[in-house]
Amino acid sequence: MKNKALVIGLTFLAASSAQAGLFANGGFESGNLSGWSQGGGSNYDTNVVKPAISTYNGGVSNNTVVGVGTDAITGASTVYSGNYAVRVNDDYNNRSLSTIYQSVNNYTDNNIFFAWNAVLEDSHFTYDSDYFSLQLVDNTTNTILVNRSYSSAGSIGAGTSGVTWSQFGSWFSSGWVVENIDLVALNAVGHDFTLALLAADCPYNGHAGYAYLDGFGAKPPVRSVPEPSSLLMLGLGLLGLVGIRKKVAAK
Repeated sequence: MKNKALVIGLTFLAASSAQAGLFANGGFESGNLSGWSQGGGSNYDTNVVKPAISTYNGGVSNNTVVGVGTDAITGASTVYSGNYAVRVNDDYNNRSLSTIYQSVNNYTDNNIFFAWNAVLEDSHFTYDSDYFSLQLVDNTTNTILVNRSYSSAGSIGAGTSGVTWSQFGSWFSSGWVVENIDLVALNAVGHDFTLALLAADCPYNGHAGYAYLDGFGAKPPVRSVPEPSSLLMLGLGLLGLVGIRKKVAAK
């Protein structure tokens, strides 16, 4: 009887685990956008209040899966963890606006992690510049757990702590920011969630905005690609070792 009860219990646990929600292709390691929904269009919005990300669901998107490399403007890694990430929108200023989002139901892990990096071109005012926004919503309680929203004018560096913006000529970048949401502390294990990200050019066809997203899942994304500055230091160090060996050999 005990063995039979154990088998029944394990079968129930297996069934429960199978029903638990998982993020699909959260690190884009499939090399495509499977598991993700997209939207987009053109940004003609010059109002102070920006429209909700969901406004553009189903529209024409401008999202690209990128491999390991460096961003042409900032020199930062295009990928935070693994071999792929997604770039939402691009650096061409043509009023484009793009979104990417994914929902998961009955998410039973204790944490949600993801990494993002926004790149915005210096523009007009807070209400009519290129901009970036990101939200992680607990659909079960209708609560916004993470709410990032930045314009390239005025609000750079302001808002939620943990973001230090750097300037590259006429561009600003947040650098890679890793979010860690402790669902145990929030009493939210087993809830339904949606992550949505939007990046948009300014509405006057003059300035661009885009962002990278990587590592959406239950485990913290592991930094696997050194920044260009680190690679430079490593290269100089190797050159130094070569020089020392040559001097030793000469003696």
